[in-house]
Amino acid sequence: MKKTLSIAILLLVGATSCKKEFLTEKPIAFLSSSNAFITYTDFTASVIDLYVLTRAEFYSGSEVRPFDYIYGTDLVFDGEPSSDRHTNMVAAYNPTGTIAGTHWTNLYKIVAESNTIISRLAGSSLTDAQKLLIEAQARFYRGLAYRTLVALYGGVPLSLEEVKTPKTDYVRASKADCLNQVITDLKFAVTNLPAITAVKDGEINNLAASHLLSEVYLAAGQFQLAVDAATAVISNPNVSLMRTRFGSRSSVTPGDVYWDLFQQKNQNRSGYNNREGIWVIQFETDVIGGGALSTTRDGSYMLERHHAPSVRDIFINTAGTSTNVPTFLWPNNDYSGGRGIGWAVSTKYFMTDIWQSDFTTDIRNANHNFVRDYVCNNPASDLYKKVISTNNPPKGLTVPSRAFYAYQSKATTPFDHPSNLIQDANTGLLKTTAGATYTDQYFFRLAETYLLRAEAYLGLNNQTAAAADINVVRGRANASPVAAANVTIDYILDERMRELGVEEKRRVTLGRLGLLNDRVRKCNPYYKDMLPTYNLWPIPAGEIERNKDAKLEQNPGY
Repeated sequence: MKKTLSIAILLLVGATSCKKEFLTEKPIAFLSSSNAFITYTDFTASVIDLYVLTRAEFYSGSEVRPFDYIYGTDLVFDGEPSSDRHTNMVAAYNPTGTIAGTHWTNLYKIVAESNTIISRLAGSSLTDAQKLLIEAQARFYRGLAYRTLVALYGGVPLSLEEVKTPKTDYVRASKADCLNQVITDLKFAVTNLPAITAVKDGEINNLAASHLLSEVYLAAGQFQLAVDAATAVISNPNVSLMRTRFGSRSSVTPGDVYWDLFQQKNQNRSGYNNREGIWVIQFETDVIGGGALSTTRDGSYMLERHHAPSVRDIFINTAGTSTNVPTFLWPNNDYSGGRGIGWAVSTKYFMTDIWQSDFTTDIRNANHNFVRDYVCNNPASDLYKKVISTNNPPKGLTVPSRAFYAYQSKATTPFDHPSNLIQDANTGLLKTTAGATYTDQYFFRLAETYLLRAEAYLGLNNQTAAAADINVVRGRANASPVAAANVTIDYILDERMRELGVEEKRRVTLGRLGLLNDRVRKCNPYYKDMLPTYNLWPIPAGEIERNKDAKLEQNPGY
């Protein structure tokens, strides 16, 4: 019996071992480059990643890097000297440094993913209509990335196909060729993206593409086409400047329509029907994928942390002498700036010089929009409830300095931080994890479209039309109209400061115009080592070294 059983077992083992498939794994499903781009859902997932990459590059990718777009410009200077920022320009813009390398990599990631999407459409199961929509979205983002690369670095390698194997023979295209490609991509996007009324909050649309196209036409010196693209946005009946108070905090005083534009939940068309936002980057607090968390700064847009002053460092009394009692409770849920630490200090030019003609009438300069008068909020201080002003600071308090300067309240959410961040509701004291800006962010806003068209009219030597567009924006702000004869590119750049301020990616604008050096020397004496070289960032040294089969030219001066 035992012998018979042994033979049976041997026969069974032998039979099964002869079948090779017995040990061959048969996956129920798998994802690889061969099947990742088939369905509309596949492509939509990749497009969503373009939104994520863009939000990270310009807003939330790290604590510091998104602010390279305002540091080293005429807007702000570094409150805390650091080699990781722009304090020493020779170090900051070293070809081996972090600044040039990080943005180059991030922007080319957007290009690469856009190229993959476009290249894979031919083998997909999408309908013709779906293909057009997906391609329009990908080409918009490719255009946005290349527009930014050109403004930062000048002419760069044009890569328009999916790269499947290592490539080490890139050469730089001319600035003109790069801009022509961006124009081609954006014209396709204008034609094939949905209307602004047909998309969800935060989605790109044909007006966003037209706005960006106007800017790129300006960079290319095609002024009439820039006018036409901007006019396509301005004349659209579905957008308009907001002129009366609206939104989640419209009953709060002091306040005005400009203040309302930057309060929580007010940026999108849904909810409060903001018709001024053209493309709004979404930051939903405590929502998976939303970017912002009420328990930490990480993953959020840290504009409050950078641009609001470090009032924790102020120790003065009524006599204007130093004391061991802090003047302010910090961080605090009021106009003292949340948990600001004064890294992006407003220049005197930004704080004072550009407002001289309408200092008390322009609503954009009202104290609730551009905070100059701070109310002492520490009951232990003998200055409690008294005003401390940047216009007439107490003895020993330097303005501007990291601790004290005028700043734009759009950087924070005064009296409206998430409840999870409030440590003491009676005093407004915030937790140390504060520091982010808990609002959606305008990438394109209609007021800027008017200023783009004004710049285009100026390029056509039509100062009258340029002044008319500027005065639409100034009229909403209750500012006096500018005379046509006074419209210059410097005036338009000043008006962009007044209207957009830290909302703008200022380095892109000044890089597009080739005026970074000129404006910094005029408006920002902090950067004493500014040179014409820094109008462009260097091509990262690592990219040049890896490109062994062709010469990738470095920018002059590096």
